[in-house]
Formats: sequence, C-alpha cells, structure tokens
Amino acid sequence: MSLTSSTITTETAYNNKNSLAGKVFATLFSYIFHPLFIPLYVTLFVAFVHPNYFSGFSVLAKKKIVLLISFNTILFPAVVVLLLKGLGFSRSVFLRTQKDRIIPYIASMTFFFWTYYVLREQNYIPRILVEFMFGVFIATAAALLFNIYQKISMHAIGMGGLLGIFFIIMQSNTMLMAWPVCVVLLISGAVCTSRLLISDHSSKEIYTGLFVGLACQLIASFVVS
Repeated sequence: MSLTSSTITTETAYNNKNSLAGKVFATLFSYIFHPLFIPLYVTLFVAFVHPNYFSGFSVLAKKKIVLLISFNTILFPAVVVLLLKGLGFSRSVFLRTQKDRIIPYIASMTFFFWTYYVLREQNYIPRILVEFMFGVFIATAAALLFNIYQKISMHAIGMGGLLGIFFIIMQSNTMLMAWPVCVVLLISGAVCTSRLLISDHSSKEIYTGLFVGLACQLIASFVVS
C-alpha cells in the first residue's frame, strides 16, 4: 500500500469516526431537549432555581405543579402520538412528515391550553408560568399553521420559547440571569445544529422555528401580563 493510499484511508476513518461521534451527540441533544420537555425544564427552573417566583411555596407544592406540567405537556401528548402510531394513523412516532404532525399538534394545543387555563385560574401561581404556558400554546398553534407550508422544526420552536422566557425573566431584574441565558444560548445552538445534522430539516425551517418560538413567548408576555 502506498503512502498516499494509507493517508487517505486514515483520514477517511478519522472523518467517519468524527461523523459518528457528532451524530451520537446530536441524537442525544435532540432527545434530552425534545420540545415536549421544555415546559418541564422551565418549570423546574422557576420553581427550584429562581429565588423569588416560588418563594413561600413548600417543596410538596412545587412538586405538585411540576407533576401537573409533566402530565399535561409530556405524558398526554406522548400517549396521543403512540396511539396514532399503534392505530396506523401515523407512520412513525418521530412524526417525520407534515401529515403525521397534524393531529399531534391539535392534541398538544388542547393539553397546553388546558394547562394554561388551570394555572391562570389559580391566583397563587406566579404569572411568569402562566405567561410561559400561554406562549407554548400559541407557538403550537403557529406551528400547526406553518405546517401547511413547511415542516417547521419543533425542536427549534422549543428552543425559541426557552430563549424567549429566559429573556423575559432577565428583563424583570428578579435574578442575575447572565449565566442562565448563556447556558440556554449554548443549548439552543447545539440543538439547532443537531437537527441540521440528523434530520431532514432545512436551515430555513430551523430559523423559522426559532423565530416563531421566541416571538410567541414575547407576545404571550405582552398579552397575559
């Protein structure tokens, strides 16, 4: 084997190894920061990290709110997706086509609005969480409309919403938000890059999703507050 052939083989193996490692990390980020998990992460942050929003709440009361969010924004939408796949209405639980996403979007909108309504009717719930859930609801409605024209990235919408609520909290001056915002920016960049690597989304669908998620949180904050 010539030196040139050996070098090419070594470089190819190195690139393949890097490509595999990149796909593994991209898949991991996509699962950990799936859009269904974003409401849970935000709730955990405002309940257990932010010093003011849930001050005076017992740990048990915080856990009850976390469970409410988890059931309505993770469990119930996931069950709908699994039922659609089991009954043959969806080709995959990963919702790879625009058609597969229609019913899950509508079902999620129902669960998200119900969560927003329940939180809104409880006067003791911090308004920031009410604003956030309304933003999640209208972002899902916007995603359903955009789904008519393009397969907008749900992950990017989730990241946009995460960025939006953290910017809103930062503007409230209730906590030093430099490090949380920096972390969220890094996570958003990693997740959006991951979707470009391992999904069939175009950069336009990623950027549109990011903008929709961010804009809907800002709109929700203006409407609810």
